[in-house]
Amino acid sequence: MFKNTRLSAVLAAVLFSVTAATALVSAPAFADAPAAAAASAPAAAPAADAAAAAPEASAPAAHTEKEEVENPFGFEAVWNGGFVSRGTLIILSLMSMGSWYIIVTKLIDQMKIFKQSKETSAKFWKAPSIAAGSAALKEGSPFRFIAESGTKATVHHDGALLEQIDLSTWVTMSIQRAVDKVQSRLQDGLSFLATVGSTAPFIGLFGTVWGIYNALINIGMTGNASIDKVAGPVGEALIMTAFGLFVAVPAVLGYNWLVRRNKSAMEDVRSFSADVHSVLISGAMSTSEAGRAAGAKKIG
Repeated sequence: MFKNTRLSAVLAAVLFSVTAATALVSAPAFADAPAAAAASAPAAAPAADAAAAAPEASAPAAHTEKEEVENPFGFEAVWNGGFVSRGTLIILSLMSMGSWYIIVTKLIDQMKIFKQSKETSAKFWKAPSIAAGSAALKEGSPFRFIAESGTKATVHHDGALLEQIDLSTWVTMSIQRAVDKVQSRLQDGLSFLATVGSTAPFIGLFGTVWGIYNALINIGMTGNASIDKVAGPVGEALIMTAFGLFVAVPAVLGYNWLVRRNKSAMEDVRSFSADVHSVLISGAMSTSEAGRAAGAKKIG
């Protein structure tokens, strides 16, 4: 029914996930460079030497520079934090790539349906028959699939059991089944987005709790509770929560956006199916009445 190239969606999913993961890498810290000249000035220097050293000491103080210091509590430290932290990061990364893959592929499907809807309005209804109109549409078009399903239903209505169903009901059932298949195809993957949006923050929170637990255990074992020993590991553990939000927010927004676009697409599909149903039923009834009339003339 739909023919899509998935390679572009895979590349887009990997690109978005890598970008989100890169944003979590801690920025390098900065520290003030000490004023070496001022610190080296002796306190008990003569007055003449102090007056001469004053301009030299004030210059570095006025232009304090920031030197880059490597942050030991970054994304790499989280990755090396053990199998639990590493497994949590892998799960969140897979969920992020899967979410972006579904968002991109569903968006491509919806764009194709909107384009095919315009083509159907321009080509299909100008054809002399339903079969000719179906042939004018592209292969894989959901509108062509619905039209062909309705046409087959009017032709293949035989069998001991199927003959008990009137033609109008049989055509209605066939077209409705085709519409349901199109809707099911559009909704593929949306449940995954809903699952990611609801569970990713808790998976990230689990990683944070586990990281803080290990940090507190290490602090208790070493007995050193200074601010540098507490803030670093705790901040490192909070990266997990941030990563969980990076995964969950696009999934939730993408799910709501795709659902809203699906409703618009299905409105076009249902309107087309209703029109096709009316044309098929009126044509079938006219053919049936003409056949009965011809049979009555022969009998007379």
